[in-house]
Formats: sequence, C-alpha cells, structure tokens
Amino acid sequence: MNGKQKFVACVLVTVLALNLVIGFRVYCAIARETDEEEGLHRLRQFVTVMQLIQKHYVDKTDVAYEKLVYGAMNGMVESLDRFSSFIPPAEYTDMREETEGEFGGIGIFISIRNDRPTVIAPMPDSPGMKAGLQAKDQIVEVDGVLTTDLPLPDAIRMIKGEPGTSVSLTVYRPETNQTFKVNVVRAIIEIQTIRRSKVLPGQIGYLLITQFNENTATDLRETLTEMRHNGIRGLVIDLRFNPGGLLTSAIDVSSMFVEQRKLVVFTEGNKRTKKQEYNSLPGEKFSDLPCVLLINEGSASAAEIVAGCLQDYHHAVVIGEKSFGKGSVQSIIELDDGSALRLTTSKYYTPGRRVIHGNGITPDIIVDISDEDAGQVHRQLSRPEGAEPEPNEPENIEDLQLDRGIEIVRDLIRRTGGDATSSARPTSAMIRGATQAMREALAVATEVGNAVDGNDSTPAAP
Repeated sequence: MNGKQKFVACVLVTVLALNLVIGFRVYCAIARETDEEEGLHRLRQFVTVMQLIQKHYVDKTDVAYEKLVYGAMNGMVESLDRFSSFIPPAEYTDMREETEGEFGGIGIFISIRNDRPTVIAPMPDSPGMKAGLQAKDQIVEVDGVLTTDLPLPDAIRMIKGEPGTSVSLTVYRPETNQTFKVNVVRAIIEIQTIRRSKVLPGQIGYLLITQFNENTATDLRETLTEMRHNGIRGLVIDLRFNPGGLLTSAIDVSSMFVEQRKLVVFTEGNKRTKKQEYNSLPGEKFSDLPCVLLINEGSASAAEIVAGCLQDYHHAVVIGEKSFGKGSVQSIIELDDGSALRLTTSKYYTPGRRVIHGNGITPDIIVDISDEDAGQVHRQLSRPEGAEPEPNEPENIEDLQLDRGIEIVRDLIRRTGGDATSSARPTSAMIRGATQAMREALAVATEVGNAVDGNDSTPAAP
C-alpha cells in the first residue's frame, strides 16, 4: 500500500469511527430522554467489545470498523425475524438495479417455514412448475449452499439470475419425506393474473386469479362486467395458489364488493408506528352477486387481505383450507453510507381486527385435500382452458374444493331468489344477509361438531 492509499484508508477509518462516536452520543441522548437505560448500557458494552477486538484480536486484517459494525448490524437485525435484514451498500445497489431493470427467475413464490425457504406456489407455466416444484416444497440448498437460517431476501437473490442460466436446487418434500435435486433454467417471467374465466352451468361465473399486480383489478372489472351482462347469477373467485402481490391491487379488488369508504385492511405496529387504514374505493360494484372465495395453503399476502375483508363483511363464503399466513409489512430504510435496512414495521389486520401474519384466514367450510391432489389440481388449473394432459402427466382428478364452492353458490342463489327463472336481481343487502346467515349457521355447526367428537370435521352447509 503506497502513502496515498494509506492516507485514504486512515481518513475512511477515522470518519467511520467518528460516525460511530456521534451515533453513540445521539443514542445516549435519546436513551436519557426515553429512560432506555438498558439500551444505553448495552450500547456501551457493544463499544467496549469492539474496542477489545480492535486491541487484542489475533488477525488485524479482520478487525476493520466497517466489517465489525456491518457484521454486528446484520446479526442484530436477523435476530428479529426472517423477513428483516441489513443490506450492505453493494447488495442494496444490486437490489435496486434488479427492481428497476430486467432479471430472470424460475417463477416460484417462497416464504420461510421451519427455518427454510418454502414454496408458497409456483406460477403457471413457469420454469419452476415445469420442473415439478409444488406448494410446501422446502428448498434445502441453492447451488450447493445450505439455506437453513438464510434470510429470505438472500435466498431469493440466489435463486434469481440472468435469463438462460440455470440454478441447482436441493428440495425436501414433506408429504413424501423425499429429498431430490432439480436444475431449473431461469427465464423472464410473464404474469397473467386472470388465468381462467368462464360461465359454469347454472349461470355461475368462475374466475381464477393467480396474483395481484397493476393490471389485476382492471382485468377483473372488465371480466365481471361482461359476465354480468351475460346473465351470471353467482360467482366463484379462486384464490388458491395465489401468493399475493400489491396491496393497492388487493384494495382495488376488495372495493368491487365492499361499499365505498369502508375499511378494507389496516396495518399496526408498535406504539411509535402510526396505524394506517386503507378504505374501499369508488367504482362499479358487484356485491349483488352471491360469492364464494376458494383459498388454500398457497394463498398468501394480498390474497389473504381480500379473503379476510370479504369474509368479515359477509360478502363471500370462504371455502378450502387455511391460508398461508403472510401478513407483515417490510419497510426499506436507506442509510447514509449507501446501505439499507429492511425492517418489519407492522402487520396487516382484517376489518374485524384479525391478524393475518402467522394465523392465516380460516375458511367457513374446510375442504382438506392431500398435497399430492393439491399439486395435481394446480397443474390442471395452470393448463390453457380446454387443453388435455400431456402424455406423461396424470389424468385429471375431481376438484372437490371447486365442487363445494359451486354447491354453496347455488344455495346462496336459491336463498336470495336469484335463480335463472327470475328477472329481478337481488340487492347487495339481501346477498350480505344470506351470506351472513349461512356463515353463522356454519360456525354453530362447527362448534357443535367439535364439541361432540373433538375433531375439526367439516359441517354440511345448512
């Protein structure tokens, strides 16, 4: 190292140390104002440890202030939860370039379950789905790197990459207790959010929403307007295997069924975090249609917001399996040295004040199916409408959850006098009243059934 490089290095170390001292003094002042004496004591302890490392550690090349402080911040944030992380400057720059530019992926949505990245759902026709990945698969390794205790953003970053390159995944499938390897070629992922729309016998509209993005609400409104013009009497909205997406999209979709200015969802954090409420928007309403929502363990985030909102306001009967339970808000806070903090700052709550994160949305009618059958149903839903199974694929199976949904919609149509022989369309109040009565009867039947036999048997529709 020449004299100029030594001078620059000394300046950088001095500035970093000065910033640390200033930060320490600022925190001390805050601590005194807020009586955070414990925090003040621990911060003094932190500085002492750093000084001891600087003075006594055997390898002087490993005790740079930046390395010590970044390592400490990373450990501190990771101790909170798997969704929070400290992002060094270089990684934060890469992250911004990825979100602003074009990148490749394998088309799966993942979250953390049992300390491992776990597939919520693969996207239809994506490389991940074609490789055989399915909901609940746990990713054990990415290109030979163990993922246990790996922060979620790091796991996502490792799986993403340049289109045309491949990534090697070691996958554990809990249902079969099998571990296997799969190589997946990354590609640009194109998302079609309204995957299926058709009118079923009995004038029942069916819609499959695969994700919530900028176009979802517009596409849904156009499809529902056309369906209503064609005389549908009820509606099944399929949110199974929907990993979520944009909060704004979830609010737009919920607003189509909820009266204007009604609470759709709210976020709440600690005492210092302001509660944020999101209300329904004006626009065309479809609340005069009896509605069923289908959810399962692959339904997460924005899908859970929609399901929770419509369930709380009695605008829909929810059928299927308990949803994933991903309902926390991560905020990106930029720091002055180019690094950033991804921090869980609040959680989502339904209008009825049910917390989504870690709990999920419980259906009014539970229809459990095996993971194997769920994977097969997902493949069936992912094919273009009318397409037959490929020669190497299993034969189609009956979709028990959809069948139950159709049955319940028909019952709601009958209860509100909106069958095909009637020209009058029921009011929103009539639909809501019939839906509420059915949901309350289902809840009572569930309580009675559990009290009698001590299990979670699914009640029959009243």
